[in-house]
Amino acid sequence: MRRFELIAPCHFGMESVLKREITDLGYDITDVADGRVTFFGDEEALCRANIFLRTAERILIKIGNFHAETFEELFQGVKAIPIEKYVGKFDKFPIKGFSLNSKLTSVPACQKIIKKAMVERMKSVYKIGYFQETEALFQFRFSIMKDNVTITLDTSGEGLHKRGYRRFSNAAPIKETLAAGIADLARIRDNDIVCDPFCGSGTLLIESALKALNIPPCLDREFTAMQWEFLPKEMWDEEREALRANIRKPENFKLYGFDIDPEAVRLTRDNALKAGVGEYIEVKQRDVADFTYPEGCTALLCNPPYGERMLDEEQAHELYKEMGKRLLPTDGRRLFVITPDGEFEELFGKKADKNRKLYNGMLMCRLYSYFKG
Repeated sequence: MRRFELIAPCHFGMESVLKREITDLGYDITDVADGRVTFFGDEEALCRANIFLRTAERILIKIGNFHAETFEELFQGVKAIPIEKYVGKFDKFPIKGFSLNSKLTSVPACQKIIKKAMVERMKSVYKIGYFQETEALFQFRFSIMKDNVTITLDTSGEGLHKRGYRRFSNAAPIKETLAAGIADLARIRDNDIVCDPFCGSGTLLIESALKALNIPPCLDREFTAMQWEFLPKEMWDEEREALRANIRKPENFKLYGFDIDPEAVRLTRDNALKAGVGEYIEVKQRDVADFTYPEGCTALLCNPPYGERMLDEEQAHELYKEMGKRLLPTDGRRLFVITPDGEFEELFGKKADKNRKLYNGMLMCRLYSYFKG
């Protein structure tokens, strides 16, 4: 089997969670940097990482790395990469990427140079002058940071946050990969009873259920690499079946979702059913002012409305005060609140036992954790 150096990008702040996920799968970590974890794995690892990793945004094969300060250095560096090991003479090979703090600042110009270098390389290998690009997709990505160029091949296609269960959502939903990371940080297990009083479209509840039940988040979706001839289709099927065999079905695991919006209640129910965890999640319309902890509840996770979602910062601040009256955990319960509002602790009325900086897309947030009450 081929051995690859794989790069898994993630939300800033989730690197340690993703590192633990990859280590638990048995793969060797080679680097942990801001927003990504790099590890070694074979073809089975490539398949399994796409299907199972909860906090990875996609899985990339690292195929080249070099220093370039000029377009000529960029051209020659890319031309030296043996992309014919992956790309056939009829395959599509588009280019995407970015440049930060580097002398080569024009992304469109870099795209053209990289494409030209790859075409020249392919011409010399396949002895043809024109590439139709009509068959399998090989999406190349480049990053240029401080004049260091990394060329990767995207195996995932659509981002791995697109699990397939959330076709519709309410305003400002939390991303699935971030929700999965919060469920991991909250140590959700299959003997927990979990609650979200602002369930929205159900993402925190669903990702908590997928983790607790050991259901691979991308078990039933497609990936770009499934088109590639060097990865046999039966390998994907075998990995899915092996992972499916490890799904847990506990008797006492339960999740509760509440929301003041009846449309959010409907969305959560529909999405939970699509995700295959509907039997574990009970959803009701309820204002947080009427909130009481469900019997036996051990963990509460929430992404409460804030200024942008409520269109009124003053309302959001009043809500946080109400949360302090209703949600403050006792009797060993854990509470995890993600919000971009730096005044949350003061308004809530209690300093968190721990807070962690996280990013929901480009929005800087903090995860406030209460677990000593």
